[in-house]
Amino acid sequence: MEGFVHPDFAPVTEKMQHLMSKRSAIGGMAVAVYHQGELVVDAWTGVRDAAGTPWQRDTMSISFSTTKGVVATLAHRLADRGLLDYDARVAEYWPEFAAGGKEHVTVRHLLSHQAAMHDVRRLASTTEELLDWDTMTAKLAAASPEWEVGRWSGYHALTYGWLVGEVIRRVTGLTVNEALQQEIAKPLGVEGEMYIGVPVGERDRVADLLVNPKRTHRSFRLIEFLARFRRYQPLRAAMVIDDAVDVFGTARIHDGEIPGANGSFTARSLATMYSALITPPAAGADPYLSAATLERANTIQHRLGPDGSGSNERVGKDRVLGFEMKWRLGYHLAPTTAGVLPSGFGHFGLGGSGAWADPESGLAIAMVLNRVGGTPIGDTQMLRLGGAAVRAAERRHAA
Repeated sequence: MEGFVHPDFAPVTEKMQHLMSKRSAIGGMAVAVYHQGELVVDAWTGVRDAAGTPWQRDTMSISFSTTKGVVATLAHRLADRGLLDYDARVAEYWPEFAAGGKEHVTVRHLLSHQAAMHDVRRLASTTEELLDWDTMTAKLAAASPEWEVGRWSGYHALTYGWLVGEVIRRVTGLTVNEALQQEIAKPLGVEGEMYIGVPVGERDRVADLLVNPKRTHRSFRLIEFLARFRRYQPLRAAMVIDDAVDVFGTARIHDGEIPGANGSFTARSLATMYSALITPPAAGADPYLSAATLERANTIQHRLGPDGSGSNERVGKDRVLGFEMKWRLGYHLAPTTAGVLPSGFGHFGLGGSGAWADPESGLAIAMVLNRVGGTPIGDTQMLRLGGAAVRAAERRHAA
């Protein structure tokens, strides 16, 4: 274990040690925690590759769907400056998107997984297609929704990144990674620590994915089996293309931008971003995100009709994931072993990575790792680390 931990938050690093001491543990991990704007944990442990190279302070790791929270933050930065309207029709920014009966789909629908365009298997058959931005956005622009837009949420496991990302590109004239550097990395002082599609010169700092072959193979094959049946058709959104498991484990995965899945980050950069969202600015400084925009971003979304109008009926179980996610605009609920945080928001990813912030407690936490196994929507490690952080913050407050 290396890095720094404030004594009040020692239980977080103790939990890290416990998780890495398990017989099934492989690879390494990094965890960062902010409390009330103060960095209280910045620690790392384990190895970054099969050769046993130690994890370093600047080691990044591909974090799969945790990337979606970063992309959502980019959208909110643009909305904060009046460059993006959540209730505007997507076609106002991306005219080609109006094809296929999508003329009434709004940016809000995209951010809250209510656009009914989750089925990546309907669009692409190889990972090479996933790495080609123009190919994927053209396919999405021409496609039709799977069901009535706004009627249900259905997790857009991969398509979310191109849908929201193309809107960002049309608004800014930048690629998603360029926008990430301009809107998040540079202003928050974490340049060189977060990318969507890692430049060749920075790839030597990205940890190799270390796969538990038996568990990972079994998990993905189960999804593939279920997705063959019409009853389980929504699961096709969470299903990778046939060769993706092999490609995601090589440097090729960094050759393109897949904003729903191929972001590489340090834990510190993610925690810094989430802390900035909820921490009041210093005297005389501008907030990273205005209070009004943060409130809109962190509002649980309700059912929206095709015209964008809402009702008081909350969207129930996500049709892809099978349970209620309490979708905000690009973020989901913040679960921990200390309970689900009512005001918390963030995003988790395959393998266990994740990050969230909680305005009520002032906590922001992130974890990245290079072990892949378990289920496609993560495991319990982030829940346990988050629980340790919540309890530590409660004890600190009580003292």
